[in-house]
Amino acid sequence: MTILRARPGPTLAVVAALAAVTATGTVLLTSPAAAAQGCRVDYTPNQWPGGFTANVKVSPGDTAVSSWTVTWTYAGDERVTNGWNATVSQSGSTVTARNMSYNGSIPAAGVAEFGVQGTYGASGGAPTGFSLNGVPCNGTGPSPTGVPTTLNPTTPPPTSAPPTTPPPTSAPPTTPPPTSAPPTTPPPTTPPPTGCAGAVLCDGFENQTGSTPSGDWTVVNPDCSGAGTATIDTATTHSGSRAVRINGAAGYCNHVFIRSTKNLGSLGSVRYGRIWVRHTTAQPTEHTTMMAMTDAADGNKDLRIGGQNGALQWNRASDDATLPEQSPAGVAQSIPLPTNRWTCLEFMVDGSAGQLRTWLDGAAITGLTADGVPTHDIDGQWYNRTWRPQLTDLKLGWESYGGGADTLWYDDVAMGTSRIGC
Repeated sequence: MTILRARPGPTLAVVAALAAVTATGTVLLTSPAAAAQGCRVDYTPNQWPGGFTANVKVSPGDTAVSSWTVTWTYAGDERVTNGWNATVSQSGSTVTARNMSYNGSIPAAGVAEFGVQGTYGASGGAPTGFSLNGVPCNGTGPSPTGVPTTLNPTTPPPTSAPPTTPPPTSAPPTTPPPTSAPPTTPPPTTPPPTGCAGAVLCDGFENQTGSTPSGDWTVVNPDCSGAGTATIDTATTHSGSRAVRINGAAGYCNHVFIRSTKNLGSLGSVRYGRIWVRHTTAQPTEHTTMMAMTDAADGNKDLRIGGQNGALQWNRASDDATLPEQSPAGVAQSIPLPTNRWTCLEFMVDGSAGQLRTWLDGAAITGLTADGVPTHDIDGQWYNRTWRPQLTDLKLGWESYGGGADTLWYDDVAMGTSRIGC
């Protein structure tokens, strides 16, 4: 993935990244047009032949704003067709994105994110002319590790640590003291992957010693067994030295999954999941599944997530209802699962309220949200009947109901009663 960075300008900078999230927290408000030194913008695209998505992460620098308008210019014939977490319009080659009612306030050094989806015939490469509230931006993008560098020119003197960095003598806030085991640490030989705080299931597959998943996982082949395989891979991992590789073959009888042997029914009605996944082949038009959970309240049929019409979707096995609906407008509210890189997939299922939410790389996906109120093109079909799931397990793997084949890797899997994060 290429991160496109705004070029130097007079006074400002804006930051922008892939996917969309809602702003949270209480902030002090200033004039909507206020813009300070150090504001930044990063534009992170995910492109395929004829189409693209891009996420934009906006940071106003050292002065808060109470509303924002971000603009940029495409060099080719890109046309934005959809946006999330912002109201997006396009005039000629210039795109304008304005905040929604819930994410206009950004504190100093804070961040808001939104996303766009579009089409192109001849891409002109990196967009230019980024501005925030009418003021050109002059920031740099995140460091190669993906962690934003200190904003210029607001960098403290060399003798002072950046404001967001704890003193060198103190452990980062999320790291337990070296002498104490993390609260959820398994036996010392298999420490949990980063970010598992409070999770009931926390597995980076480091305790797998053979070539076939075993112990905490078992290989299952729903419906019928075929060419699909599940193995432990040491060549491609998100962290540590092991991950699970799924060779997903095309065709109905090639279903293959690994199933957690833990009793996840004890999580209660609200559960959060976090899974790092990587795959090689763009999602096809045909229906596929990459994760499934048995629903005891729905005849033990699966609640599953995968793809259809080239984008992520949830699917209910009992009646084949999809989230979002598979209309063009519905599919446009979802996004494709990026290929050839690790992606953080998070979800929340509230069985008592009948709600479902999904995040990709920390960004909420509108089309993968069932909020309890039927909305045409999104969750109207999902709520064609009362839905109160009681999920009991977790399965990771591959199902193809058409011509789709894929190779997938899973790593750093966690489930708990509160959001775990990436």
